[in-house]
This record gives sequence, C-alpha cells and structure tokens, in this order.
Amino acid sequence: MDSMSQTDGYTRFVNRPLGKQVAKTLGLPQPVPLRRHQKGDRLVTGPILIVGDSEAADAVAQQLWAEDYDVRRDAGLKQKFSAIIVAFDEIQHPNDLSAHVLVVGDALRGLGTNGRVITIFRDPQGPSVATDPNVVAARHGVEGFTRSLAKEMRRGATTNGIVLAEDVDMTAPSAYAALRFFLSGRSAYVAGQFLNVSTAAGITPEDQDAPLDEKVIVVTGAARGIGAAISETLARDGATVMGIDMPSAGEALTSVMNTVGGIAVQMDITAQDAGHQLLQKAAQRFGRLDGIVHNAGITRDKLLANMDDSKWDALVAVNIAAPLRINQQLVAARGEGVLADNFRITSLASTSGIAGNRGQTNYGAAKAGVIGMSEALATTLAETGGSINAVAPGFIETAMTDAMPTATREVARRMNSLQQGGRPVDVAEAIAFFHTDASAGINGTTLRVCGQSMVGK
Repeated sequence: MDSMSQTDGYTRFVNRPLGKQVAKTLGLPQPVPLRRHQKGDRLVTGPILIVGDSEAADAVAQQLWAEDYDVRRDAGLKQKFSAIIVAFDEIQHPNDLSAHVLVVGDALRGLGTNGRVITIFRDPQGPSVATDPNVVAARHGVEGFTRSLAKEMRRGATTNGIVLAEDVDMTAPSAYAALRFFLSGRSAYVAGQFLNVSTAAGITPEDQDAPLDEKVIVVTGAARGIGAAISETLARDGATVMGIDMPSAGEALTSVMNTVGGIAVQMDITAQDAGHQLLQKAAQRFGRLDGIVHNAGITRDKLLANMDDSKWDALVAVNIAAPLRINQQLVAARGEGVLADNFRITSLASTSGIAGNRGQTNYGAAKAGVIGMSEALATTLAETGGSINAVAPGFIETAMTDAMPTATREVARRMNSLQQGGRPVDVAEAIAFFHTDASAGINGTTLRVCGQSMVGK
C-alpha cells in the first residue's frame, strides 16, 4: 500500500501542486504522507549522520556499517541525510550540549522528507549521578531538547530519544533494537518520545523481517480496527495469533483470523477464569503461549455529573479489571510448561490516561491504571526474561473517529507535530516491537503513539 493512500483527503490535497500553493498562501498546515514499514524495507535509504565521538556514537557507527548503511561522521559536507543520530551519553554539564546541538541545527537543513533525528543519553535518575546537579541537569536538558526539536520537524520527520541505564551501552540488543525501531517506518507516528533501556537483556533476531517467528500471541478485541491491525502486523512478523473477541463479533473475528492464518476464539474476557481458558486453549492447540496483547476496550463517555454506575463499572471491568485478572492467572502458571519464560505482555493505554480528557473520567482512570499495571508487573516478569509494556495511542483513524463531526475531526488530526491522524498499523508496529526478544531490556514503559500530540508529554 503506497503512503498517499494511507492519508486523509486534506493531506492528499495539500500534496498536489494546487493544494500546496493554497496551503502556502493561506498559512495552512502542510502534512506529508508518512513513511510506513513494508516487509523487506531498509531502515533508511540515504546517508546517516552520527554526531559525537563518544562510546555510544562509535558503537552505533559500527553496527550500522555492519548492516551496510551509509554512515557519515562529518557534518561539514553539505549533503542530504535520511537520519541524524546524536550521542549525548558522556555529557557532564549543560554547557556540553552546545557542541552537538549546533551541529545538528546546521545538518537539519539537509534532512530529507520523513527523516529521523535520534538522541542517545543516559538516565537522569541513574543512582551514581542522582545527587550530581550538573549531570542530572545536563541529561534532563537532552530530554527537553529532544521534545522541543520534535515540534520543529517538518515534512514527516520525527525526533525521538533512547535513554540508557548506567550499566547499559549501545551494543546491548535492546538498545540497538530501539535505534532500529526509531530509524524505520515502524515508528512513523511516534514523535518526541523515549525508549528507556534498563538492562542489557535481549536477543537480536536472526531474521529482522521475522522477529516473532514461531511465537504464539493472544490478541484481545481482535475482530476489527486496531485489534485487526495488531493481528496482521504480528502475523507479518512471523507470529501465530490467537484472536479473542465476543461471540457477537464472531464473523468478523473469523475473517481476520483467516486472513492472518490465526485461530479465532470467542470468549468474554471479563469471565472470572478468562486467563485459565486462554492457557488451556493455547496448550491444546500449540503447547505454548509467548505473549498477550490486551487490546479489548470500550468507551462510555459522560461528564462525571451525568455518569451512572453502569457506565463506570462496565468500562472498568473490560479496560482494566479483566487485564489485571488475566495477567494474575497467567503469571501464576509460570513453570507449568505452557507459558514461555520470556512471556511478553503489551496493553493499550491512551493519551487520555496521561493527560485526561473531558467526559472520560472513567476511561482516563482505567487507562492510567493500565500504565500502573505495566510498571508494577515489570520486575516480576523480568525474573524469567519476560517483559510488560504499554502503548498509548493518540488520534488514530478508526471507524470511531470517522463518526466524529467533520470540524472536530479535522482539528483533532492537526493537533500534533505531524499534523495528521495516525493509523491502526502505527499502534500495531509499536506493539509488535515490544513482543520481540530484542526488546527484552525495555520493560515497564509506556510509549505514546500520537505524533507528539499537544496534550500530555
């Protein structure tokens, strides 16, 4: 599918000669079609500039050279770049920032459409520096620089950051996996965000086009929309999908599973023994279970003054109570031979759970709970090599957003750094990344897939 076909009508219009002129004359937003991943794609197609001469910079250069990418270490040559990687891993004081950021500023003039800027720095909360105001200020400075630069990007370009724990370097599988994710079209709708690599855990896949090969992964709410996109993306990357949805969605679920070569399971995830049911079905069909994606969710929007207990309780039951109960039952089954030691969980949070949203006190509470669940379970899963993370979508083009009033929808689309809505596949790509063994060192985090929405962080 070409990039233009995945855009809204306004974006298609302003990327035609007449539309470009109209938008320029009237000062209107000028979003461009985003580069999204297709199987077999290279990370980038042009030169990659690495700024800095630190240990991380050298490691990244060696890794990218080994994959036959055109790596440049000299920004002085006036040239076009597909990506700029800036290594701040050795800075000790905010004064150290200027040497790199001014180089980046000059190089940005040559950054191509859908380009990438990636910063690399160390955790400001690292125990050995937590009381050193110079170092902590410098590292937080990189965070602020990254978020702010992301808002200055144009033509579909993004800026994101990789945060390394003090005992982790860029040779760690998860660190390099984070770099590959941010460089690629998989991160098309991720801007101004960070991946925290907390340990050196992880295994680099033998085949980067099939990083989920032989894995069995459950997807709840798989019959349509984002759930269907998640199923398709996991299957593309080699996984076998167990799609879960209510009996009322049985026909649509079967259609999706037939498309991806998975199996359809009709069940109510709010059942008290839902986790046990999933384990039993996985054991009978595959003899193993490698991961679960908690995607199923509902909305029951009302101002709190007009909220009744049925709207509150029904939403909480599906969006957070069910995932909590299922996770508890799955984790309790470790060591019984079905659940993989490196079991991975990814849950759908929301920007509403981070920044709040009018009329969604119930939804915001549940999705904030999802974020808390991920943080709390991370250590437990890491004990056997597993992980749990959350993905928080922003404005994603679905049947639900199609039903919004036109003016409201258009405003919502433009209120982010990329000036357009995301696609279900953008959420799916982040989830697929978190289910790879290469990402094992990224645990307990929440990644926003929102184009750097103006709400929240």
